[in-house]
Amino acid sequence: MLLGAMLPCLALLQGNVEAATPGVESSWILARLARPAPMSTPFVEVRDSPMLKAPLRIQGLYVRPDADTLVREVRSPYAETTTIRAGEATIARDGRTPRRFSLSRVPELASLQASFGALLTGDGESLSRSYRIESSGTRQRWTLTLVPKDAKLANRVRDIVLHGRGAELRCIETRPAKGDTQRTLLAGAARSAREVTDGAALAAICRQDDKA
Repeated sequence: MLLGAMLPCLALLQGNVEAATPGVESSWILARLARPAPMSTPFVEVRDSPMLKAPLRIQGLYVRPDADTLVREVRSPYAETTTIRAGEATIARDGRTPRRFSLSRVPELASLQASFGALLTGDGESLSRSYRIESSGTRQRWTLTLVPKDAKLANRVRDIVLHGRGAELRCIETRPAKGDTQRTLLAGAARSAREVTDGAALAAICRQDDKA
């Protein structure tokens, strides 16, 4: 699902951020999530469903070649490249004609993409306009929860939960209003999950219950 897939990957938010629980402040976390272009990070996306015998694992790379472009390269179990640039998404697969559509056709996706960009560029004010931001944990192991303020987006996505350690964003859990949670493991968590197939073990890595 493209809506959830592009969530996943700042400057101090000052008074725009909700009060944090003792131990870690939202502003501290967000300041360390900023990643100037160019940058890239491996990902493992896990989709679980009662209809599947085992969780669906999608592996690849998120690439941000410049400040205005976000690329999601799926390398397994199929090859697909999704590029978001200038308000347009392009989905390309080998042997097929690329599909292009305007993000204006999917306002919820446009909002999520803009928020993901805000995380990477340091536009904390924009992020806080779109989400209520809550934090918990410590600087060594933290959780940041983004709750949509926009009613249309809230009808699709209940919240987005980011898990990390220090300056490393390790996992994003996108919890839809209906349906199963989608997990995107990044950086060190993606590497830890490379040989893992059990759904419960993957969830533990995402939620940082592993020993790594």
